[in-house]
Formats: sequence, structure tokens, C-alpha cells
Amino acid sequence: MDRPATGRELLFQFHGVPPIGTSISLALQHLVAMIVGCVTPPIMIASAIGLSLSDQVLLIQASLVMSAVCTLLQLYPIGGRFGAGLPVILGVSFAYVPSMQAIAASGGGVAAIAGAMIVGGIVAIIVGLFVKKIRLLFPPVITGTVVFTIGLSLYPTAINYMAGGTANTLESITAKGLPEALVYGSWQNWLIAALTLTAVLVLNNKAKGLCRLASILIGMLFGYVVALCFGMVSFADVGDAAWFSLPRFMHFGVTFDLSSCIAIGLLFAINSIQAIGDFTATTVGGMNREPTDRELQGGIIAYGASNILTALFGGLPTATYSQNVGIVTTNKVVNRTVFALTGAFLLLAGLSPKFAAVLTTIPQCVLGGATVTVFSTIAMTGMKLIASQDLTARNTTIVGLSAALGVGISQAAGALNQFPDSFTMIFGKSPVVVATIMAVLLNLILPKESKESKH
Repeated sequence: MDRPATGRELLFQFHGVPPIGTSISLALQHLVAMIVGCVTPPIMIASAIGLSLSDQVLLIQASLVMSAVCTLLQLYPIGGRFGAGLPVILGVSFAYVPSMQAIAASGGGVAAIAGAMIVGGIVAIIVGLFVKKIRLLFPPVITGTVVFTIGLSLYPTAINYMAGGTANTLESITAKGLPEALVYGSWQNWLIAALTLTAVLVLNNKAKGLCRLASILIGMLFGYVVALCFGMVSFADVGDAAWFSLPRFMHFGVTFDLSSCIAIGLLFAINSIQAIGDFTATTVGGMNREPTDRELQGGIIAYGASNILTALFGGLPTATYSQNVGIVTTNKVVNRTVFALTGAFLLLAGLSPKFAAVLTTIPQCVLGGATVTVFSTIAMTGMKLIASQDLTARNTTIVGLSAALGVGISQAAGALNQFPDSFTMIFGKSPVVVATIMAVLLNLILPKESKESKH
């Protein structure tokens, strides 16, 4: 009989309680990888809507707190059915930002977004209920293509972060009284990003034990110290932030707008399918197995229901975070205690604006330097899934054509300019949407190859 796992060995099993010190450091690694991504969309949407400072704080808080709740529901399934029971992190998704900005531009506020989220949550629950049938449309070659495209779609985000963030123009930096080193594309940003990346790579390949497991966190801390030396870290907002504050139930209200509901509802359906890719990447990369139907069903139903709850508390739509999936596939740590601690820290960040403010002082170039390795790991996890099947002419056509159209359309700015805005928002903003639809259609249309033709 195999002896039961103990100590650090438990890090590589879902159940059990590993050493708390190690767990905290690994949890912080996950937190740091996603906190800025979780905070940025609420800031962008608050600006687009024109919210007051107090409402802006409430929107950010609600998004952080509900991201924590959504994460914990996935880790600890209610009744063993309501939740995936997999090591995943949920946070506010950038996939919804263009649609939410369009809602804001048309005069809708957080209430219109909340109404659309409730409809979207119901759509996700329906997808979850029928996931066993829907999953038949997603063999490894399809999920591999989706995961691969997710990785590819994140590369521009990583590069923009490495360069300092597209929002950091000379005008905005000067207006805030910050150093010019923070301006998008500066050599200082690229130097710090390169040093952070080098630190992560050295630790990943040369270090052992905890230093290797926490390579991304240590790399970020190294980059952060260098950025401090360059005067690129500002603590101005930290002093002004309150110590403790609670999100408010129905503060923004709920209204239902038909076009908003359709746009967000479609995105929820697509993100539910995309979650299959993230769940698969997690189990394949971290657990060496495919996810079960129950895990997928419970995960997607909980995703829909938790977003309905998020809408009522004034938060923004959440989704599984691919960058955290990438960390799992890199370090193989799948113990839920680590992820529960991440959820607890995320909750703390939401309840304490001052704590969140400290985390958001991390320059984007540091985040980019660390996360580019994570995103590349996601893409390669997709490739592993694809390569697990015979690379026949049929399969290579599905993968190549789906990725080409998905990535190509999203990178060709203006390719869909003559189409309605709603169409462009759905199909022109995310390569994953087009790639997923194309992969499924090609898998259904292209004739199956006989066993003889495979050899």
C-alpha cells in the first residue's frame, strides 16, 4: 500500500492541509498574479460610467469580495454538486469589458450591467445542466485548441504589461505627478520586465523546493525592489485608502435592457464553454487527468449562480483566471488550502481598501515580466492536449484554421468595422470566441478519418 502523503507532498494533492507557511507563500503568488487583473476592469468601467469616488471604491470592493466568494464556491462544492471541486481562481474578467463599456456609452450604468449579469448567469446555469451533451462537442483536439488560443490571446496583454501598460501615456503620467520612467514603452519598463523574467526563469530552472514553487512571487518581489530603486512605485493612494469597508447589497440597483442582456448573455455562454478549457488545463496540467462531467457541470452551474449573486452586490462579471491555471500547470500545486488562502486574501483585499491599494502599487512591467511565462505555459498545455491525439490532416486543419481565424480577426483592427457594434464586441474582441466556434464547426463538418488513413 502507498503511504499517505505528508508535509509538502500534500501540496500536490487536492485534499489535506500542507505546511501553512508554504501554503501562504504559494497563495500570495496566485493573489499577486491576478489582483491587478481583478481591480483594473472595475476602475475602467467606473471611469466609463462616470461614478463618484465613493461609488468607484464600492464597485472595486464588491468585485474583489465577490471574486473571493466565487472562488470559494468552486473549491468547496455545496452538496458535492454546486461547484467544481477543482483548484481554480475566479476574478473579474476582461472578456466582458468591451460589452460593459458599450453599455456605459449607451447611457446604462452598473444597474444595467447587473441586470445583464443575472440573465447571463441563468444562461450559464443552462449550459451547465446540459454540459454532458455539450462536452461531446469538445474532444481533446477542441479543448486543446481553445486552451492554446487562450494562451495566445494573453500574449499581447503580457507584452503591454511588460512595456508599462497602454494607459500610462505621457499625459496621464505627468498629470498624476509620476516619474516618466512609467510611460508606456520606456526602456526602464523593459529593463525591469526583463530582469523580472530572468529571475523567474533562473528560479524555475535552477532553484529547488519552495524557491522553485514560488518562483513567480520571488521574481515579482525582485522586480518590485528594482522598480523602487527607479522611483517607479507610488504610495500616494495607500495613505488615503480606508482600513475597512463592506460592500452593499443592491447599492447600484438592477435594470434589464434587452441589447445589454443579449450581449452579456452570449458572453456568459461562451465563457462557460471557455471554462471547460480552463478546467481541462487545470486537471491535465496539475492532476494528469481529464475533468469529470460532474466537475464540469458543478463548476459551470456555480459559475452562473455566483455571478447572479455578484450582480446583486454590485460586482462585475467573474470568470476562471487562465493566468492562475498557468501557475498550476507550472508548479503542479493543486491543494485547495492554497487556493482557499488566496480567496481569503482576496476577501481581505476587498474588505480593506488599504490592503488592496498596497498590492496595486506593483508596476505593470513587473507583472508582465512574470506572467509572460505563465501565459506561455497555458499555450503549451493546449499543445499537449492537441498532441495527445493523432496529428492527422483533419486534426491539424481544425487546430490551424481555428487559431488562424480567431487570432487573425482579433489582431486585424477594423476588420469587422462594417458590422454592428454588438457583433464586433462578441466576435472581434476575443480570439477565443471565434476559435472555439470554428473548432466545433470544423469537428462536426470535416469527415472523420478511417483507422487505415491515420497510419
